Amino acid sequence: MSPATTTRNWWDHAVGYEIYIRSFADGNGDGIGDFIGLVDKLDYLAWLGIDVVWITPFYSSPMRDWGYDVANYIAVDTTYGTLDDFDAVVERAHALGMKVIIDIVPNHCSDQHEWFQHALANPTGPYRDYFIWRDAAADGSLPNNWVGYFGGPTWTLDEASGQHYLHMFLPEQPDLNWRNPAVRDEFEAILRFWLDRGVDGFRIDVAQGLIKDEQLRSNPQLAPVDASMHRWEQWDCFEHQHDILQPETLAIFQSWNDIAAEYDALLLGETYDLTSLDRLDRLVSGGDALHVGFWFGAMHLDWTAESIRSTFAQPIDGISAGLGWAQNSHDEHRSVTRFGGGDVGRRRALSLAVLLAGLPGMPFLYQGEELGLANGIIEAEDKLDPVGGDDLDAGRDGNRTPIPWETGDGMGFSEPGVTPWLPFGGRTEADTAAAQRNDPDSMVHRYRQLLRVRRTISHIADAEFEWIELSGESSSDVVAFRRGDIVFMANVSSDATPSPLTGEVLFATNDEGRESRTMLAPDEARIVLVLDP
Repeated sequence: MSPATTTRNWWDHAVGYEIYIRSFADGNGDGIGDFIGLVDKLDYLAWLGIDVVWITPFYSSPMRDWGYDVANYIAVDTTYGTLDDFDAVVERAHALGMKVIIDIVPNHCSDQHEWFQHALANPTGPYRDYFIWRDAAADGSLPNNWVGYFGGPTWTLDEASGQHYLHMFLPEQPDLNWRNPAVRDEFEAILRFWLDRGVDGFRIDVAQGLIKDEQLRSNPQLAPVDASMHRWEQWDCFEHQHDILQPETLAIFQSWNDIAAEYDALLLGETYDLTSLDRLDRLVSGGDALHVGFWFGAMHLDWTAESIRSTFAQPIDGISAGLGWAQNSHDEHRSVTRFGGGDVGRRRALSLAVLLAGLPGMPFLYQGEELGLANGIIEAEDKLDPVGGDDLDAGRDGNRTPIPWETGDGMGFSEPGVTPWLPFGGRTEADTAAAQRNDPDSMVHRYRQLLRVRRTISHIADAEFEWIELSGESSSDVVAFRRGDIVFMANVSSDATPSPLTGEVLFATNDEGRESRTMLAPDEARIVLVLDP
């Protein structure tokens, strides 16, 4: 059971929405999403009921990892527009009552950033220590056994100096040395640059990984590593004692928290670790570091009551405050696909969204989630993601395909006749926002209603979380919990299940659920106002 909290921040009970900007809306007709396109779609997000817009990286970049390889942290890449275009987005979002947070990428930069270019050119200069360099081991092997988030070793040799540099992602993304005070000063100035332009906070990429073990010791190895393994399988072959969640990380976010407090800004961490609850808890629960840390278990759960309960219980029991929830992102397959695709996948994704809406913390939608989009179909010749090699399933292109706004050539994403940067992936008229807005029974209207109901029960932000057991046959297939006088429940079985709980049904994913009080349909979720006798 989590303790009750007092709402005192603008992000308490807010709903966020991730915009993968390359694929959201193309306003200048080059086939790539941009700020001009985004500003025209903000009304749609306000209509949907979004409180916080999170924009993925738009900084100057060679695009080896589509913007997560930053070459200049205070410049807009011309692909996306100009600083004036960015300002227009912030101004319009604020006028519509929405906050804007932006991605900051502090773990690494592009190898084209001037910092790294200086480090290469002058091994004895001041920029060398902006990055992490080591000689080979005594036997000539790599400095340690770390594997990267994209799989494979994390060290690349700089032949000119004979030293290796560390990169937890691509070789073109060298890791920054956060033990160097100069790096900390650089980023504090970067934060203030964007806060002074009106942003309301930051989603901090790889928040758990900034500080590395000072001795760069090898991690304990749990299983043999094979290069053919999926990247997460390689990652799980090690106990990550020395490459992430080092205790010195806290001091970084404490200093950032001081800056954020001056602007009433949100610090949202991409805290992608599902095992180190005690280390993660300190980053978000003290009130002086991160305000919210993402828990990504919902992107990996199975559609079973046991999996859902354990996925929720782990962080709720182990982290005392500041949780962010998402079942989709630009990095993982869309939940509709993971849950079986088609109508079944859409039902389950919507039901999971109902449960996430009731958990303590801040839920996020990923663009197109409200349309019930599955992964787009990408052919081998169209693959652009550097992750996964030739394995299409291991890549991320399918969940990054452009948003289908309208029918016809360009699908409202871009002008007719323009080839988008990624194919639409087989989208149909039924997938488009325009068709769904005209259909009151569509997914987008269901998500809109869900967010409206959640807003009317904002008092749950101050209520304790309590698991409840429903009596009756097949009750083990129902996931249910209570926040004050509101119960959230979902039937995760393929059969209708008795629901003896009575009360006013505020929301039901199944049309009949709004009327029926006795049965939950397969994959149905409800929000129920329960009046205690």
